[in-house]
Amino acid sequence: MHPKRSMQNRLFIWSLTAALAGFLFGFDTVVISGAEKTIQSLWQLSPGTHGWAMSMALWGTVLGSMIGGFPTDRLGRKSTLLWIGVLYFVSAIWSAAATDVYSFMIARFIGGVGVGISTVAAPLYISEISPSGQRGWMAGMFQFNIVFGILVALVSNALISGLGENAWRWMLGVEAIPAILYTLFCFGLPKSPRWLIAVKKDRLTAEKILTQINPESDQAKVSSMADEIEQSAPQEDASNGKFWSSQLRKPIALAFLIAFFNQLSGINIILYFAPRLLGLAGFEDPFTAAIGLGLVNLVFTFVGLWLIDKLGRKSLLLIGSIGYILSLGVCGWAFLTNDDFKVVSNAQNVIDAAGVVSMLDSVDYREVSDSEKANARAALGKASVELAKDSDASGARNGVAEIVTVAEEVKAAASKRLGSSSYLVLGCLLAFIASHAVGQGAVIWVFISEIFPNSHRAAGQAFGCFTHWILAALLTLLFPIVIANVDAGWLFVFFCFMMCLQLLWVVTMVPETKGVPLEKIQKMLGLN
Repeated sequence: MHPKRSMQNRLFIWSLTAALAGFLFGFDTVVISGAEKTIQSLWQLSPGTHGWAMSMALWGTVLGSMIGGFPTDRLGRKSTLLWIGVLYFVSAIWSAAATDVYSFMIARFIGGVGVGISTVAAPLYISEISPSGQRGWMAGMFQFNIVFGILVALVSNALISGLGENAWRWMLGVEAIPAILYTLFCFGLPKSPRWLIAVKKDRLTAEKILTQINPESDQAKVSSMADEIEQSAPQEDASNGKFWSSQLRKPIALAFLIAFFNQLSGINIILYFAPRLLGLAGFEDPFTAAIGLGLVNLVFTFVGLWLIDKLGRKSLLLIGSIGYILSLGVCGWAFLTNDDFKVVSNAQNVIDAAGVVSMLDSVDYREVSDSEKANARAALGKASVELAKDSDASGARNGVAEIVTVAEEVKAAASKRLGSSSYLVLGCLLAFIASHAVGQGAVIWVFISEIFPNSHRAAGQAFGCFTHWILAALLTLLFPIVIANVDAGWLFVFFCFMMCLQLLWVVTMVPETKGVPLEKIQKMLGLN
């Protein structure tokens, strides 16, 4: 085999191995969906405790992204990737074997820490070993593997769901298999040559790896590459190594804003609560309809990776922004101009509130105070009154079961009247997912890993990831409260407005980094 072709294959394998951290990220994030109802019933959790149990991994992700730069710099990119696999493995086994909710929450938190650190280390490592002309799609494989992991988790849950009362343990424990394989694969990774030069000051080993990565280059060219990497380090030392400095204000602002707009597009809300939103759109089987979102996400993520080194990062962000604005705008218009969407929403609020009341009134239910029960009944009464305003249903019913029956009848009738409007909303959500996959989804991890200088790259990646995950956690926490009090249409309008701001930001501030060596990007941003 030609040396260049052989090296391309090795680069692909190394990049794919690092990107498999994203596969475990996607799998770990979604696999809990198949187990959450059983866990709530098994340990008789109150709504508050159940919410903490389900969100614990996400808060672990916030911590992992915040501290991820430290091991990535101190231990190195390769060692950090290896230990991420260990965290996933421990979390999978511990979650499956947990005997109480608090042990379970600790296990899920550990997995979340692995997720957070992986968003720092994996894209950064891939960007540092990739040739500049292929860096986009190679680093973008991390995002592709996240999406692929989500789909595999959904399929895995479906296959395991029939294994009896302990099926939930198998759903969570099966993650240990890809986790141990990924960890073993990491032993075959080379160390990052940029980390070796900028952090460890080991030029000799770095040049050997650069020679492996660039087999067509002679020793003089490899030495020139090493010189360019080395020359960038003293500039950073001159600023005493401070991350929060005026010198880095441009990349810091870019990392913050791309992460900020990523979450203010509403992507996590739409993915995490897709069945609920599709239910509000009138679909009788929202879970089946939601599968289409996952498939579109996978297909268009692949399209984004194919285009990122051809059209460039800025071009994909422009395409994605326009797609966001059109899809969110039409979706918001549909919800706000058709009153039957509001009727469906009010009916669903009644059904949800009645479900909480029934659960709290259960003989076997524990950890619930009288005030919680009173609050739940008050919420049901309020929801019933709201439904009565928009329908012929009476808010005064004798029992919870009767209230639910009426609400389901009202919801079914309103959903039927919606007709093609439901499919318009589904089409908009599919277009939204496609726009995200081609734009922000394909670009964010690549872009953040490119814009910081070598010795600040890990800290910069950690900052961007932390911004992303803290916003994801806050929006996920607030969504149930917002959707219970605000028409879904206004939510889409708000996200549409934010994407108009993103379009303005992309046009006026975002630089194009396609095909530019990492050391030259910092010159382009005025860091030298």
